[in-house]
Amino acid sequence: MYDDYAAYPKHATSFSKPLASFLALFVFWCLLLLLFNRFPQIDLSVARSVFTNAPCASTDPAGEVCGMFAYDKDRLFVFLRSITLALPYIAVAVLLAVPFLSWRKLGSHWRTPKIDQCIVALLSLALGCGLIVNLALKGFSGRPRPRNTDLFGGTLDFVQAGSFAGKCLRNCSFISGEASSAGWLLCLILLLPPRWRLPLGVPLAVVSIMMPTMRVLTGAHYLSDAVLGWLSSLVIFAAVLTVFEIFGSRSLRQP
Repeated sequence: MYDDYAAYPKHATSFSKPLASFLALFVFWCLLLLLFNRFPQIDLSVARSVFTNAPCASTDPAGEVCGMFAYDKDRLFVFLRSITLALPYIAVAVLLAVPFLSWRKLGSHWRTPKIDQCIVALLSLALGCGLIVNLALKGFSGRPRPRNTDLFGGTLDFVQAGSFAGKCLRNCSFISGEASSAGWLLCLILLLPPRWRLPLGVPLAVVSIMMPTMRVLTGAHYLSDAVLGWLSSLVIFAAVLTVFEIFGSRSLRQP
């Protein structure tokens, strides 16, 4: 697979119109945020559809909601999550190994367009999933997870997507970190050589959709958290690629 990366021609590795892709994705993300914010019943309807009510104990306060998200303790979901959580780490290891192998083989000419795309992928993961999602939004958004809200057996008030008025103190629901890593995995399909895109791209796309879906079904996130988290990685990937191509294209043209 390394030979495919090193020998991949320049004209085949460039992405088409990255700036236009970024702007389109960013506008779409903002429109979805506005939709979920103005119509919170979308989140509530989906959450209620996977929540199973149960009788409360006689000692519970009147009006308290009792029950659980049926898939929360499902063994298959627990097993699948343990596998999917490892995939981004495996991808990072591969992306770090490719530049090293290129340097070992090509020496001072190790910097190829394909290597630059690996760097773009690593930077987008660090900036998107790491800094923006997990450190900034999840740390300060304050939105409780479905299982922690009083509508679904928790103790905290529901707040709509985009609101920072919730009382969650850390590792909050907006937006989903696992969904963002799943969206990032989908972006990696574009880095694959053409002959690998079908056999590896299809299962990778399935996993990318399955990861945020499981988070919604288990009550860990609302639909908006999963959708916006997944899409955020596509936005950040396109943004980093745009900046990289604008400021790095001159060096790529040098012999």
